[in-house]
Amino acid sequence: MTRRAPLIAVPLAAALALAACTADPREGTTSGTTAEPTTPAPVVSEPAAPAETAVLTGESAATLSAETSRAFFEAAPLAVVGTPETALQASSLALTLGAPVLIDEPAAPAGDEPAPEATSADASVEPEAAQDADAAPDATAEELDRLGTATVLAVGDVDLAGAEGIDVVPAPADENALAELVGADLTAQAVPEGQEVAAVAALDPEAPALLTREAPADASTEDAAPADDAPTATAGDAATADDASEPALPPSERPEPVADGVVVMSTGEAAQAAAVANARTAGAAVQVVPGGDPRASSTTVQETAANAPEVVVGLGPAFGDAGTLAWRTATAATGTELPGGGQLALPGKTYVALYGTPGSGALGVLGEQDVPATVQRAAEHAEPYRALTDTAVVPALEIIASVASAGAGDDGNYSAERSVDQLRPLVEAAHENGQYVVLDLQPGRTDFLTQAKRYEELLKLPNVGLALDPEWRLRPDQVHLRQIGQVDVAEVNQVVTWLADLTRANNLPQKILVLHQFQVRMIPGVNEVDQSRSELAVLIHADGQGAQGDKQTTWRTLHANAPAVKHWGWKNFYDEDVPMLTPEQTMQVEPRPAFVSYQ
Repeated sequence: MTRRAPLIAVPLAAALALAACTADPREGTTSGTTAEPTTPAPVVSEPAAPAETAVLTGESAATLSAETSRAFFEAAPLAVVGTPETALQASSLALTLGAPVLIDEPAAPAGDEPAPEATSADASVEPEAAQDADAAPDATAEELDRLGTATVLAVGDVDLAGAEGIDVVPAPADENALAELVGADLTAQAVPEGQEVAAVAALDPEAPALLTREAPADASTEDAAPADDAPTATAGDAATADDASEPALPPSERPEPVADGVVVMSTGEAAQAAAVANARTAGAAVQVVPGGDPRASSTTVQETAANAPEVVVGLGPAFGDAGTLAWRTATAATGTELPGGGQLALPGKTYVALYGTPGSGALGVLGEQDVPATVQRAAEHAEPYRALTDTAVVPALEIIASVASAGAGDDGNYSAERSVDQLRPLVEAAHENGQYVVLDLQPGRTDFLTQAKRYEELLKLPNVGLALDPEWRLRPDQVHLRQIGQVDVAEVNQVVTWLADLTRANNLPQKILVLHQFQVRMIPGVNEVDQSRSELAVLIHADGQGAQGDKQTTWRTLHANAPAVKHWGWKNFYDEDVPMLTPEQTMQVEPRPAFVSYQ
């Protein structure tokens, strides 16, 4: 049978007095004297500290509250159980009492058919289906059993099916009576929609509060529901005030926090409020991470760095698996940010870059001036774009690190590789001025991965990404300007794996990987490029030049050939475009480019 929360309970003092009038084993007679009542020892929960980073994948309030109870508590003589509607109340009361909180949700009926209506014939004998439903395992009851719970404070219309042998004490609707029941002065606090997790995380157990949902601003006084569905007593629930006493909770104490160094990350969804309360009671810190990636914003990066977590528990599937959460947290904990803020290169930013190689104006505007003037010119190119987008505009330099050459060279690869020392002054100047750098590879007859490894030292810097230029990737029998090069997607994915592993191993912010292309044949199967590695943001850069009609045709063709690629770049040529687009015209290209370069 389903057992609902009773509204009347025998007071603890009366139970003790009755226990005193029992047979005395020492005399073999019944004692007629009443023993002095003794004050029972307060009950205390036994919190636990998770030993390793984990992701709790539940999405409902009931599932997450049970998962966090298992993660953060070994035992609890007293627990609080609420409903989705009373989760805020239950969470704040649990934190005040130092007890775990569970959210009890009604089980969904099996199948799509509605439950049959009750008839008069059903009144005396329960239908078999109902008996089966009551006998089914109940997650809340199972967790209470694991905790060894003896008393439950029920907040709302709680249905504790299967929770046998537990005293259930209903939370009174009257706030003064509730405060007396829990033994604390409760300050009422209405919480706006969307701020539930933040409100629970901000609770101070030393200043108990009773959280409730803030009523919608447009709710009328006649039809507005209470802030939370608190229980209400009716005349039918009790015989008279003379034959029953007010329900009582056992005396309790908050446990000593044990989860120092543990950080619980929440996406901020309301369903996670009770889970956050469980973590707080155990002593864990709480951090709100919208979207589930602590690298995503300057706020989450700096909060992670300040928390310096040893163990992280993510609430909900948005955090990925435990391994993903661990390395993303380790990266965010460095506190290092990209130009434009946070540790994600894309989306949310628009890069405006000069293209070329230092010391040579023939290959692009980047090499037409010295290092300080190059950095200044990049900033000037980026400035007009700030009024054209609501994303962060980041000045950038795309430096040709290995230059396609007419001759084979000493190594026979038709590529003249600049040394790290030659590139370092410009890379460091960009870093000092808040600019991003992309190292562009024109590998000739060698492969992209071999050349990328030559620049590992620079790629270990947080503001340096990589570009692959297949136009200059030759086969063994080819030379530049006679054939347009190409690269297999398998070779691109080798670079993806290596660069992503390098980024993760060194706790670096996300890196941009640019793929230059102006013909479909330059990267056959480009739609299959590996975009599963969130250490990288893969971007196709359309390098077409000439009349704007032709460029738009190239742009549309490339997009149709790689619909899975999320990020795109556009190049403006000073001398070859007819005409070159203005910043306003460039930002009208659809879809809007995230990387704009000038050559």
